[in-house]
Amino acid sequence: MVKHQPLQQVYEKQLCLSFLTGIYGCRWKRYQRSHDDSSKWECAWFIILCSTFFLLLFWAYFWLEAHNDYNQFNWLLYNRSGEWKDGTVPIFATTTVGLSYITFLMILALCHISLGQQLNLYWIHKIGVLATLITTVSGMVSIDDMWGDEWDIILISIQSTGPFLHIGALAAATSLGWLVAGHVVRGQRTKFQMTLLLIYVSVLLALYVVPLSISSPCIMDRTSLKPRPEVIGRRGAPMLAPENTLMSFNKALQQGVSSLEADVTVSLDGVPFLMRDRTLRRTTDITKVFPDRQHKDASLFNWTDIRSLNAGQWFLESDPYWTVGSLTWKDRNRIANLTVCSLVEMLRLAARANRSALLNLHRPPPEHPHYKTWVMDTLWAVQRSGISQKRVTWTPDTDRARVRGLQQTSLEKLSVEELRSRGISSLTLRYSQASNKDIQNFLANNMSVTVYPVNEPWLYSVLWCSGVPSVSSDAPQILRKVPYPIWLLSPYEYGLVWITSDLVSIAIVIGIFIFQNYHVIRWKMSGMQNYNPEQIMLSAVTRRPSRDVNIMKEKLIFSEVSNGVTSVDEHLYPENGYDIGQYK
Repeated sequence: MVKHQPLQQVYEKQLCLSFLTGIYGCRWKRYQRSHDDSSKWECAWFIILCSTFFLLLFWAYFWLEAHNDYNQFNWLLYNRSGEWKDGTVPIFATTTVGLSYITFLMILALCHISLGQQLNLYWIHKIGVLATLITTVSGMVSIDDMWGDEWDIILISIQSTGPFLHIGALAAATSLGWLVAGHVVRGQRTKFQMTLLLIYVSVLLALYVVPLSISSPCIMDRTSLKPRPEVIGRRGAPMLAPENTLMSFNKALQQGVSSLEADVTVSLDGVPFLMRDRTLRRTTDITKVFPDRQHKDASLFNWTDIRSLNAGQWFLESDPYWTVGSLTWKDRNRIANLTVCSLVEMLRLAARANRSALLNLHRPPPEHPHYKTWVMDTLWAVQRSGISQKRVTWTPDTDRARVRGLQQTSLEKLSVEELRSRGISSLTLRYSQASNKDIQNFLANNMSVTVYPVNEPWLYSVLWCSGVPSVSSDAPQILRKVPYPIWLLSPYEYGLVWITSDLVSIAIVIGIFIFQNYHVIRWKMSGMQNYNPEQIMLSAVTRRPSRDVNIMKEKLIFSEVSNGVTSVDEHLYPENGYDIGQYK
């Protein structure tokens, strides 16, 4: 009687592969994996995953560059909701989590492709990808509705980050050449593979020539760089002390600003005071002192009532710029006892420091008793302060004939001819309105240009290269630490960096394809030498897979592995993910 000894097989553990297929598609078992081509449905999910990744990348880049205007965004939220809160925190937190999650899935998917594993995204991940995509698109739509003009920051920031983004994108596309070469060289030259190769080459060629479309004022000869732009303290130094307060303007002067900018409103009894908002709710304790009048216009209070309000405690409580923690104990005590500042006080401070003043005036409502005399009230305050009228800049486009002694600036972008006809010699423009071409045109016609708000060193550097004479900033303490543009390249240096990057990329891509092709040829030659008729017959058998055969194989593996027996079927179908181990 012949007794059959069960054939046992020891498998080599593949922890890395199990981790990849398990996390991505919940395929933890060896028999669940497959080297078959991914289905069209799974390919579609991979395209959705890639689209979500690039969309999130753009969204994250937008919020990183929009840091220059975070306070403006929060102020817009306050005007809509009536409550002050930092809306950038939840947006930035969800964006970071979403981008990390999608990037992780992208890496897993690319590893699947690199190892030849079939893509099969787990259904929980599919829900996560869709949720992330819908959330991102909803956020973009909301921002476009509420803060649509902020999209301009993308094009402006490319003037600073464009050369570095080009090198980063080129490095990423070059590294993907390994995956593309592996599919094209090792495959059967199908239509899909040729399309993939064509797309990849097209993307590379586009990246090679994209610097032609990058225009930055910082690509210039160093000898052409103009003097450092002067910094105007916008509402003082609002990151170091509450905005439009005497302490804020003192802090700005300590940072070496050339001028002070303030928002002016006229009280019920005709006293010009400094206030940005329409009401007193955000920057004072009016909800405690006059709770029944907290929603009234700030100009409908008399100066005595306004002066009785605390104008610093809100800064310590809300910490609008996340800077309270860096203040000294002495500064916090001073801030806690601040009051609303009058225009006369601010102008006297500027006069003592031999500095100029830029006034943004808000006309009171029609029911205000000084609705028709608000300009004269402001001029009277200027005269009482003792500051020279040549040091005061007037911004409103009304009643200019009555304020001829003051410097005239326009907040509206007008032609040079129209500015001269109105007697205006300078412009104060938002950075999105001041293109490099416009700046050069105004400067060539002896028109001074002030750009606002400029809080980030990269934006300050771009405007410096553009030749802007002055900028208005909420962060003079940050711009003070920028002694030179962040980067400055001559056209020759930039061209050298560009061409060198392209040549290195071309050399690496060609090397990858040559190496992959050599590796495949060598593998095929070694395979032909080791072939025997039995292997050829078995390989022919393996070319006829079917769903029923796969199901039977799974059942057979379950039953025999539990008894310590390994199915011979694994030797017949090695391409289905089964690894041949060593017998013992």
